[in-house]
Amino acid sequence: MITDVRAPLERPQPYGAAYEQMLEKVRYEGACPTRERADEAVRLVLAGLGRQLTGGEREALAARLPREAARILTAPNPDARPLTGWALVKDLAARSGASPATTRWDTGSVFAAVAACAGPDLITRILHRLPTGYALLFGRADLTPAA
Repeated sequence: MITDVRAPLERPQPYGAAYEQMLEKVRYEGACPTRERADEAVRLVLAGLGRQLTGGEREALAARLPREAARILTAPNPDARPLTGWALVKDLAARSGASPATTRWDTGSVFAAVAACAGPDLITRILHRLPTGYALLFGRADLTPAA
């Protein structure tokens, strides 16, 4: 039997409406040319964030995200040593082959969509648990208390 190599072997599963809305938000905010490019950014960034979060904040965030996004967030095991915000961007850039500037833009776009799902209180809790540099990625001031 001859098969057309251009035809997909499996039909892609449709995404839920909430995940589609998240992709559209990332596509719009991140100026992604296609929905597929927005999906790639979401998958890369959420997996990276999932490697940084642990415990209750990780589970609370997963509960507020669309089902598909929650699976991506919780799939990787947390890193033993958390990365700073800038180190996360560099790590994601190395994994994707994109420039740090593009990866920083994508990360901010995905984090904006995550923040819209999570709400400000949960994002504040998450930021208190992560190393420095994440607040700017979430579109917040990165303030440190005076010593």
